Amino acid sequence: MSVNVHPSAHVDKKAQLDDGVEIGPLCVVGPRVKLGKNVKLVSQVNIAGDTSIGEDCKLYPFVSLGHPPQDFKHQGGNVSLTIGARTVLRELVNIHPGTDNGRPETVVGDDCYFMVGSHLAHEGRCGNHVVFSNGVQVGGCVTIGDHVVLGGLCAIHQYTRIGSHAFVGGMATVTTDVIPYGSVVGNTAYLAGLNVIGLKRREFDRRSIRDLRSAYRLMFAAEGTFQERVEDAARLYSENELVMEIVKFIQTKDKRPICLPNLG
Repeated sequence: MSVNVHPSAHVDKKAQLDDGVEIGPLCVVGPRVKLGKNVKLVSQVNIAGDTSIGEDCKLYPFVSLGHPPQDFKHQGGNVSLTIGARTVLRELVNIHPGTDNGRPETVVGDDCYFMVGSHLAHEGRCGNHVVFSNGVQVGGCVTIGDHVVLGGLCAIHQYTRIGSHAFVGGMATVTTDVIPYGSVVGNTAYLAGLNVIGLKRREFDRRSIRDLRSAYRLMFAAEGTFQERVEDAARLYSENELVMEIVKFIQTKDKRPICLPNLG
């Protein structure tokens, strides 16, 4: 298969273009950029730095990738951005690479969908099948698990972790870690329950959802200390992989506290 580059595009001779790549009008592709098989840049896409894009990705107008991170501590050292296969980046999406004072790489997984105007900052870790709705703003050093849905215009504080299969409501302001399978809403965001709709859509069986609900009620009840309740859930559901994923997430110490329900 051949590579198709529009005459008005500027593609550095050192850029690596795999078979089937299509580069539309007015795109700019830098010397250290790598485009996998069948990547399509629709038009006016700007890719810089050490940026690798997996096969079958599609990038729409005014996407900007790989330019220096918005971190005053970054001194211009070698950093990179990697985007997995079949990921779609809609208009005005912006993703920065890592920094030379922290993690040097930003990583986006396979089969993600970034809607108009969404942003992933430096040193981000984004899993597979993640949806960034319109206008989502994600700060630096954020880790996002697989199958997460981020609602429109939500904002994620730097160093926050979002567990797999979680849902963040539109316009939520998330300043604390969101448990796997959790659903958070509000400004400032609070834990509103489990992402049951997402679990059903992904065909989790009834028993798994039932056990998750029981464990959730135990861990986030009003009685006793949070640590005691988590330990009780770990004991009672030690054979349940999904519950233990939440338990391990909570017990892993990190930069931000855990997002809790609003019990007031």
